[in-house]
Amino acid sequence: MYKLYHMSGFTINQTGGNPAGVVIDGEQLSEIDMQKIAKEVGYSETAFVLPSDVADYKCRFFTPTEEVDLCGHATIATYNLLRDLKRVGEGEFTQETKAGVLKVIILQNQVYMEQNKPQFCERVMVQEIEKCFQGTYHDYINTKLPIQVVTTGMRDIMLPIKSLQHLKQLQPKYEAIVQLSKKYQVTGIHSFTTETSHQASAQCRNFAPVCGIEEESATGTSNGALACYLSKYQDIATKHNYVFEQGYCMDMPSEIKVMLQFQYNRVSEVWVGGCAERLKKDE
Repeated sequence: MYKLYHMSGFTINQTGGNPAGVVIDGEQLSEIDMQKIAKEVGYSETAFVLPSDVADYKCRFFTPTEEVDLCGHATIATYNLLRDLKRVGEGEFTQETKAGVLKVIILQNQVYMEQNKPQFCERVMVQEIEKCFQGTYHDYINTKLPIQVVTTGMRDIMLPIKSLQHLKQLQPKYEAIVQLSKKYQVTGIHSFTTETSHQASAQCRNFAPVCGIEEESATGTSNGALACYLSKYQDIATKHNYVFEQGYCMDMPSEIKVMLQFQYNRVSEVWVGGCAERLKKDE
């Protein structure tokens, strides 16, 4: 019989983060069952931990409406949980996902997940973004940096914002974001500013209504891509460690850490990590 755990990934001091369901011992569940459970749980993603022939575990990730290739906060939640349940110890493991077989490093209080090398894809015109938010783009977009689709496992539009105040004041038009997401085949828009609350690398807001998520409080895959974006356009491959704030506008403050490795001035490895906590309803 499967067991459902309620977790929160990318927490700060045991608070905040992004809720995720984690289902273990669900080998007998069908894909229809998994989608039904994810819809009933209602979190942005629910992870299903399964046996694998090519890795230590296989993980499948479902939003309330569809399956996605990879999910950062649910992965962080999953392996923090497996460690706390003593199903695994500290060390390096592998997980099979629809984004490929990726490594996971489990530490005493944190988990880091490997992501794919970055791919820098289409650039998006400011006029297209303008349709997705209240106001004219001159009011809030930092036009010194490109608006671009970047992926380290899931495609997102990186949207640079002028300031922290402008980020907080963003008023999304969700149907327009859905249409833009479908056009570029992305999960959503990952907006950010390098002005932060606690000396982080950037503060972010992530809008993914095409996946049934109006706004998400912590997104590991998006911030892995953002670290690569900043490395390319701002830090010129000199910075290895990033810390991102997210969820502050939702009263769910989250901390996502990213480590980059370089080879010949290009990103060769992307690791996204953080803490996770079991929610009270599951105690």
